[in-house]
Amino acid sequence: MPSAEPVTLIDCHGRPVASTAYAAPDAAALVRAFAALVTARRLNDQAYALVRQGRLAVYPSSHGQEACQVAAAQVLAEGDWLFPTYRDTIAAVNRGVDPVEALSLLKGDWHCGYDPYEHHVAPHTTPLATQLPHAVGVAHAARLRGEPTVVMALCGDGGTSEGDFHEALNFAAVLRAPVVFLVQNNEYAISVPLARQTAAPSLAYKGIGYGVPGERVDGNDAAALLAVLGAAVERARAGGGPQLIEAHTYRMQAHTNADDASRYRRDSEVAAWVERDPLTRLEAHLRKRDLLDDARLAELTAEAERVATHLRDGLNRDVTPDPAMLFDHVYARPTPQLAEQAALVADELEREGALR
Repeated sequence: MPSAEPVTLIDCHGRPVASTAYAAPDAAALVRAFAALVTARRLNDQAYALVRQGRLAVYPSSHGQEACQVAAAQVLAEGDWLFPTYRDTIAAVNRGVDPVEALSLLKGDWHCGYDPYEHHVAPHTTPLATQLPHAVGVAHAARLRGEPTVVMALCGDGGTSEGDFHEALNFAAVLRAPVVFLVQNNEYAISVPLARQTAAPSLAYKGIGYGVPGERVDGNDAAALLAVLGAAVERARAGGGPQLIEAHTYRMQAHTNADDASRYRRDSEVAAWVERDPLTRLEAHLRKRDLLDDARLAELTAEAERVATHLRDGLNRDVTPDPAMLFDHVYARPTPQLAEQAALVADELEREGALR
């Protein structure tokens, strides 16, 4: 059964919280997580600015829930796989994906923008929960081959209302696939609050009927996330099967730049989550332990600005699309139908060029 309350190891004021179930991560892991959070917050802000400048078509910000994505990436080994959603750019970047490539999809330049096999990061998924059965398939295949691979599959609370979510849990349990399902419960599926999606006491309970153990964790506590997700990954790697983790967090900004969040939630609700900010929370903890000072913070901020500049410069470059590339990477071996369609497009482009 999931814990009665979300696992917390650091409170909102940066003070340690005792736990009998989970040990606190070591200092190095926390400092590494904080550095990643600083860069993550800057990337979120930069991406939002690029939308306003017309350089991104859309951006689903993870401002306020970056700790979930940082921890999800950091607990994985090099050979493990990450299956992100459209809101999980930060997780992909923390697995080594270039942020410019990670956002190419949202700019509209390319289907994915990066090679999934290079960093073991599946393409960002816009349809809700469709990546979860695929994640189970990769985990099951690795188990059949005798590989120590673990798959981290991310989704939001809205994704748990989709059939793919339930099918993935059932398959994972039956196959004892080494996959960790991380549900980032940020309270809203666009404008639909959690209470309108489920009557369950928590989303972590949804695994019980499928034989998948669940756990709840404070999604704004980087230390707790590292501990809980790390334990789930090691359990899966040791043959313990899948686990469902519900991270309680909050989407501080609108669903995307196309959303007007003021239509379904009050400013006072958002303000109540400001003090739970994962970035300032971990900063307070590290300062109390003399693991962070102003000089080191300045260095991290400068590095974050360097990454943001790289993102800005990369997305400010105009790309001339080649229509023929639409047919690349659709299949490992192009089908006759795909070849016929490519030939039709090539012929049309040639005739269009001749008329100019």
